[in-house]
Amino acid sequence: MNTKSIEILSSQIRGSIILPGQAGYDTARTVYNSMHDRYPGMIVRVRDTADVVEVVNFARQHDQLLAIRGGGHSVPGFGTCDNGIVLDLGDMSSVIVDAAAQTVRAGGGSTLGDLDHATHAYGLAVPGGTVTTTGLAGLTLGGGMGHLSRSCGLSIDNLISAEIVTADGQILTCSADSHPDLFWSIRGGGGNFGVVTSFEFGAHQISSVLAGPTLFKPDADVMRNYQSLMKSAAEEWNAIFAIAPAMQAPFVDEEWQLQPVMIILTCWSGDENQDEEITRELRSMGDIVGQALWRMPYPNVNMFFDELLPPGLRHYWKANTSNGFSDEAIAVHLEHGLKVPTVESGLFVFPINGACHRVSDDATAFANRHTTFSAVIGGSWSDRADDAANTKWVREYFDALKPFTEAGGYVNFMAEDDQDLAGLSYGKKYRRLQEIKTRYDPDNLFKVNQNIPPK
Repeated sequence: MNTKSIEILSSQIRGSIILPGQAGYDTARTVYNSMHDRYPGMIVRVRDTADVVEVVNFARQHDQLLAIRGGGHSVPGFGTCDNGIVLDLGDMSSVIVDAAAQTVRAGGGSTLGDLDHATHAYGLAVPGGTVTTTGLAGLTLGGGMGHLSRSCGLSIDNLISAEIVTADGQILTCSADSHPDLFWSIRGGGGNFGVVTSFEFGAHQISSVLAGPTLFKPDADVMRNYQSLMKSAAEEWNAIFAIAPAMQAPFVDEEWQLQPVMIILTCWSGDENQDEEITRELRSMGDIVGQALWRMPYPNVNMFFDELLPPGLRHYWKANTSNGFSDEAIAVHLEHGLKVPTVESGLFVFPINGACHRVSDDATAFANRHTTFSAVIGGSWSDRADDAANTKWVREYFDALKPFTEAGGYVNFMAEDDQDLAGLSYGKKYRRLQEIKTRYDPDNLFKVNQNIPPK
């Protein structure tokens, strides 16, 4: 990239270009996971789809490495790169709600918090993730699991259409009726196929939920009871299981605070008259050391992890999926999960049955839809000196579970060294994804991701 070419690009866009050495560069290059301290050659803050087209064309014509940043939450650091171009969608964050049609159009740079804020005003909700600062683009393109998955499906199951800029600079709108192959691929295939500049979702009439954590003394029966619950409970009952240090809070027995416990994080979006029944049932599932459930606005559920996992921590994660927890698998969880090294780390298990299973496995590119549980072993910490110890804990835990889990895992939970798992995760879908990649991005311009290379 020479100065003249950058000046020409600057004159062609409405957004701004930030170069190394300029004011704001160090702030602009920072991403959520501080493990990735990278120095792009140029950061372009686009304002609209036309800007995106210009940047994509520039990167292709000048043979530049191109990283796409939505919310910058990618744990493997895919929202940044060294020396190349970062296309930052952050200013494209508008969310427009059509209450009558119960649809929502969200910009490619919007976050889960932006989406929740806009939809809740109308008494609506769109299934998303679990941290409000997560970028909606990366979340959705990988699948989108969260607190409404069992009742409303994944984010991609509620996606109606998307506007996307492809590698050759075309602006396409894909849906079930328009470029259906591309629409299939972006629902789970990640950012391999272009830059999605806006998403159109169907929304659900959900305003308040019963939500909060129930903490148990670690015991194999708690995990067995959780498994039974998620395989039989009404779909409106979503619950994330965790093995993690107990929070320091008044509702947690003092002797258990900061000690490893088992947690069932409930989100009940059903009838409010059943709230007490839900609470009682949870209390029967093990030896409780703390519980805090209350009716709250749905957006508040997605704030639970915000304080625990703020931007700037160091992260290393591994993912797997399974149809259940055998006694042997539970023994592994008790051995490794209880060695959780930091207060921010833990095992987190998401149910992906219920409404998720009402969508055919071959209807989208999402991997492992046929399974029941999607787990992430999340190592998160603040001190660089602890990198080796924390990554070791994640890897050893992950390796010990391999005999009891499916091949691959949720693409949004994978680490930067999991590229070899992409083919295993997508299974028979991988060949089709490669064919679509070859059609829309034959030179692999969009490769800063869990990459699916063209054939």
